[in-house]
Amino acid sequence: MRAVGVFVTAPIPGRVNPRLAAAVGPSTAAEVYWRVGGRVVEAVAGPGYRTVVYFAPPGEGAFVREWLNGVGRVEFRPLSGRAPVTERLRTAFGHLFAEGGRRVVLVGTACPGMDRRLVAEAFTALGERDMVLGPTAQGGLYLIGLRVPRLDVFAGLPWRGGAAAAQARARGAALGLSIHRLRPLRAVGTFQDARVLGLLKS
Repeated sequence: MRAVGVFVTAPIPGRVNPRLAAAVGPSTAAEVYWRVGGRVVEAVAGPGYRTVVYFAPPGEGAFVREWLNGVGRVEFRPLSGRAPVTERLRTAFGHLFAEGGRRVVLVGTACPGMDRRLVAEAFTALGERDMVLGPTAQGGLYLIGLRVPRLDVFAGLPWRGGAAAAQARARGAALGLSIHRLRPLRAVGTFQDARVLGLLKS
């Protein structure tokens, strides 16, 4: 079974896009996340594989379902946004592998360029490779795929500061995992990112 997990945060002002919010205000930053996050979920949810939306905070399930109503056939599961990134990966991968997943892909919602073609490429690569990494232009990761639950590759990675992609690739290679790298995508982090991606009015 192929499965996709999508990490989302309820688009509440003050809860999302903190660096963008510092420049344009929390309401505008939340509006940007509302549009980008919804676009990503709709783009990756598709026939032929299971799609699970992992949302935070856990108490905002009704709001998240209303926000994502109509994006496609997806399941919803709460996930603590306060947990470290590695723990969130461990939880989601653990769920999906334990429930029959054989090629499992997790994606974030910071890159508006994320689409179903990249998911398809990841699944195809996992037919021959152990791990797939989708790096952001800023050095982070927008997608992680595994065909075996080797979560030790992500323990202790520097998720802030733009070194996660390079270090995940180096650690995977050191552990003997075969790796496929997707094309980089620009993530929405700062005011400049949002302007370049056409997400803010002039």
